[in-house]
Amino acid sequence: MAVHQLAQVNVARLRAPMDDPAMREFVAGVGPIHRLAHTSPGFVWQLHVDGGHGVCVQPAEGGPVFVNLTVWRDYDALHEFTYRSPHAGFLKRKTRWFAATPQPSTALWWVPAGTTPTVDEALRRLRHLRTYGPTPRAFSLRRRFHPDGRRVRRRY
Repeated sequence: MAVHQLAQVNVARLRAPMDDPAMREFVAGVGPIHRLAHTSPGFVWQLHVDGGHGVCVQPAEGGPVFVNLTVWRDYDALHEFTYRSPHAGFLKRKTRWFAATPQPSTALWWVPAGTTPTVDEALRRLRHLRTYGPTPRAFSLRRRFHPDGRRVRRRY
């Protein structure tokens, strides 16, 4: 049984409120993409907000941000879902629904197996990554760390 699991948060600044017609395609895809994630190998948990569209929208300076918070078995499972499933098509169209946001917009970190991260914790991890760069506390998709804090070496 796994001792650690990989948490990830990504944020995006909404171009319009979720009930705006400009967001219709995105909103229609939320349920199917959530169901796809939940049935993907290595999926552990996803933040789900009751009511509305089932997504977490947080107030922020400059306008509301969409917060996606998930936990996965490991990086490979997250990568497979994100870039090799129908989810990738939504990524390619993200500029339709989301404006530019400070980078990085995604942070990863290891949690003890069975731990459910909070939105506040996730946003603190993202701020840490933006301030200090990739560290074992919060790292990026390109510069990752093992649960024991060792840096993951790139495969060439």
